[in-house]
Amino acid sequence: MPHTNVVLSLSCRDQPGIVAAVSKLLFDAGCNVVEAHQFNDAETHLFFMRMRFAMLKPDASIAALEAAFEPVANEFGITWTMRSLSEKQRVMILVSKFDHCLADLLYRWRTGELAMDVAGIIANHPRETYAHLDLDGIPFHYLPVTKPTKMEQEAQVWELIRAANTDLVVLARYMQVLSDGLCAKLAGRCINIHHSFLPGFKGARPYHQAFERGVKLIGATAHYVTPDLDEGPIIEQDVERISHHNCVEDLVRKGREIERRVLARAITWHIDGRVIVNGTKTVVFKD
Repeated sequence: MPHTNVVLSLSCRDQPGIVAAVSKLLFDAGCNVVEAHQFNDAETHLFFMRMRFAMLKPDASIAALEAAFEPVANEFGITWTMRSLSEKQRVMILVSKFDHCLADLLYRWRTGELAMDVAGIIANHPRETYAHLDLDGIPFHYLPVTKPTKMEQEAQVWELIRAANTDLVVLARYMQVLSDGLCAKLAGRCINIHHSFLPGFKGARPYHQAFERGVKLIGATAHYVTPDLDEGPIIEQDVERISHHNCVEDLVRKGREIERRVLARAITWHIDGRVIVNGTKTVVFKD
């Protein structure tokens, strides 16, 4: 039976009748809702909803359902996406020298934990840097970058992203700041892992900054990339307690563990349609 696992994610101004209208449309189309979440933001007066449903009619199609949904979306001013979870998102991974997040994502992908297709890997270090990783069958692109060549290299990055029909870009400890132009092109579909519990310790060497401040908790943050460095809407965070016994190397080691799990969660929720941007924040409908 086609399209048995479809997700509808939406947001609009909070107003009466949204849930009823959406539910009636799905019922009339022969769909069965299997999971539903909603949130009313009392501060912004916005409404957010995620529905996962099965399309039970043998001749059902997402295209037909999208067309039927358009009048409802227009009536309520809804911003929305609808897609089958069987259609895996194509993810391009950007990485620099530190490869622990890349290694973790590849493991989760190969074992089926991350239901995505790896569109390729873009690195500003040569392939030999990752010789210990299984990159078999994955397009690998080595694009070195210096300050004078940054814009030229970034144009190549964008062309690879575009040519690969990439749905999501992941900065897996990619230690280059994206230009405002590229951030705009990737708005809402580029996730960065920052090795700090934002908004504290932005920019470079955050573990060293944390050590110098004598913090008792370190963390990591996965967020959408925006032109404002490390200011994008936060998707997920986690922390771990440390003490005065820990040196900088301990913080870096513990931080790697946090970074891996935080980034994996953020990607999972994004490709499941569980994350909706709410201004400078996000609404995350966890399962």
